Amino acid sequence: MFERRHLQQLIKRIKEPRKFIQVVMGPRQVGKTTLVTQLVEKIKMDSHFVSADSVAASNTVWLEQQWESARIKMDHEKAEEFLLVVDEIQKINNWSETVKLLWDTDTKSKRKLKLILLGSSRLLLQQGLTESLAGRFETVYMGHWSFEEMHLAFGWNTNQYMWYGGYPGSAGLIEDEERWKRYVKESLIETSISKDILMLTRVDKPALMKRLFELGCSYSGQILSFNKILGQLQDAGNTTTLSHYLGLLDTAGLLAGIEKYAGSILPQRSSSPKFQVHNTALISSQDDKTLKEVLSMPDEWGRIVESAIGAHLINYSITEKYNVFYWRERNDEIDFVIEKNKKVIGMEVKSSTVKSSSGMAAFQKKFKPKKVVLIGNTGMHWQDFLKMNPMELF
Repeated sequence: MFERRHLQQLIKRIKEPRKFIQVVMGPRQVGKTTLVTQLVEKIKMDSHFVSADSVAASNTVWLEQQWESARIKMDHEKAEEFLLVVDEIQKINNWSETVKLLWDTDTKSKRKLKLILLGSSRLLLQQGLTESLAGRFETVYMGHWSFEEMHLAFGWNTNQYMWYGGYPGSAGLIEDEERWKRYVKESLIETSISKDILMLTRVDKPALMKRLFELGCSYSGQILSFNKILGQLQDAGNTTTLSHYLGLLDTAGLLAGIEKYAGSILPQRSSSPKFQVHNTALISSQDDKTLKEVLSMPDEWGRIVESAIGAHLINYSITEKYNVFYWRERNDEIDFVIEKNKKVIGMEVKSSTVKSSSGMAAFQKKFKPKKVVLIGNTGMHWQDFLKMNPMELF
């Protein structure tokens, strides 16, 4: 079974003396549960695994019961250390307060019961952690699978990765594209929106948010003002509502709205975000065309390439702590700007020989970045870029 790089990191932490709660977060279907299963097999520690996915949100008693079950098992086995794993912890209201109480009780009694929490809603997990568990936890973020991972695990080439994205559970279905698309839409997209957003967060216009997601996927890689979006959505919403919904879709690992780069000026919430999917499967699963058909359409394929580059950048940005922007001024534009510790890198994705590169010169002249990078046939090949950690550019 394929092992993601996060496994060794988590094994090392769990083997250390009990000090921190380990929180593993990331989108659905990226291998969080598999990671913990692999960990338990390797460390040979007695454990208790439970999931809150189907538990009533108000049922904090359930969490207390599961914790007590772990303590009983630990005592029965006369185990010096024991591991409790709770999946989809964000489904329980006020989970962080209950965890704090139980964790601190074990700490005071010197019980070496270690804890791993798993969750697919980054927003709700982070809220609970900062509100109640400050100083008691470490996080591991598992993003969508990279090209290198899909290649090593399933033998995919770059064209397959561009089109089918980074969902390992769908890899066995790509020979039947209709079946693959149906699986991604029904089992991944619909579940992520309904369970990780609508069930856990107040959304007054769920139909509007779903339509925003569909529209954002179809416009991935393009800059579009919220006012123009509202015109297409034909709904009595407002730009603030759309911005909020886009933020929720982003924390669920689905769709981001990249802001315009403003240099030393503090960036404002842009009225014209650049839509960017976290995984290109979110585009192709809603497209009637097949991979073979799109490969013969340079403009369409170029959009997929740019979206794959953008997805690669934003997935790494969460773990590597850099910011991702776009830049446009009058007729000059570059696709991406990444920034960390005041170091700035401009990036242009050029999938054909037609696209102008004048934006790179204008950006370089105005902001004097550390470097500008051209990704395409006349620069760094996009196949090579997808194999690297973008932090290497700094």
